[in-house]
Amino acid sequence: MPAEKAPPERMRLDKWLWAARFFKTRSLATQAIDNGRVRLNGERVKPAHDVKSGDRLDVHIGEVDWTLTVRALAMQRGPAPVAQALYQEDPASQVRRQRQASDRKLAANPGAAIKGRPTKRDRRLIHRFTSARPRTGE
Repeated sequence: MPAEKAPPERMRLDKWLWAARFFKTRSLATQAIDNGRVRLNGERVKPAHDVKSGDRLDVHIGEVDWTLTVRALAMQRGPAPVAQALYQEDPASQVRRQRQASDRKLAANPGAAIKGRPTKRDRRLIHRFTSARPRTGE
């Protein structure tokens, strides 16, 4: 029976983000890093850049911002509880994420009142609105 390998001291940033379950695939992690949505110790880096324990990451996914510290490295992707043990989120980041989530819940959904196709009356109103000429100063 082969002996278990110890976790490495360093690993690729895209691999770590995938193992920590921030992205579903490594290619999505690579795209996010290339687009500048992930910063390592405040700097833009490439996907192959090494990450080590103690590094600070700023991750922007959709409308959510994470600020976290790398606590451990993993050889492979595991279940969510194992992935959550790989990092420590800053308390300010947690508060900010919770506030953003509550703001999104309270925000008006612009298309909530629309149900299916517009009726004939709705189409007439839309046409009237879009084809109306702007008024000039009288």
